[in-house]
Amino acid sequence: NCSTVLKTLHFITRPLSDEEGNFSLAYIITIHKELEMFVKLLRAIYMPQNIYCIHVDEKSPKDYKAAVQNIVNCFENIFISSKRENVVYAGFSRLQADINCMRDLVRSKIQWNYVINLCGQDYPIKTNKDIIQYIKSKWNGKNMTPGVIQPLHMKHRTQVSYREYVHSGMSHVYPTKNRKAKPPYNLTIYFGSAYYILTKEFVEFTLTDARAKDLLEWSRDTYSPDEHYWVTLNRLHG
Repeated sequence: NCSTVLKTLHFITRPLSDEEGNFSLAYIITIHKELEMFVKLLRAIYMPQNIYCIHVDEKSPKDYKAAVQNIVNCFENIFISSKRENVVYAGFSRLQADINCMRDLVRSKIQWNYVINLCGQDYPIKTNKDIIQYIKSKWNGKNMTPGVIQPLHMKHRTQVSYREYVHSGMSHVYPTKNRKAKPPYNLTIYFGSAYYILTKEFVEFTLTDARAKDLLEWSRDTYSPDEHYWVTLNRLHG
């Protein structure tokens, strides 16, 4: 019952300020367990002017998927990713899940300014307005994807080919004996956080640029590619 959901969970139903109403955020949330925690997260970050793409792990139980779908159905600005992955921790599927949501978000009628990615175990310590004001103050028109040139002790992640083992009980990533070719375009690989705040223009660039596509393909058999993909692309000249 959607009216009950909105009322009992106290979802915000209108922008709390003009500043917020004129600056829409997109969220990508990847989830696979703990429905109650997801609902608390969604309730905390929800604003009617924002847009939310939820990626539900394909391996999740049917009743969990159904429960998430029931919640999402109550909102016009929340949707489940049109393509879902069997997500493996530190695998390419984790990066692909974000990209699937990005493709959906750029096709959305809702115009958004920045995208923020989260997982189901995250929780905000700032308000929507705080986040917008922080973006505007230091980062207007820029991406937040902190990182450094790939450290020596992380080189193995991109020098050896990795594979995903997908199983409902114990999925994991394992190294093979195959060495990888060097990155395309002789790119310098940077290493940083899998989490980001990205401009819509940058998202559109990553989905269409040849260098971005080739780096994505090259990253397919690396370890935890989401920790080098965004930060490397953000440091491309121009």
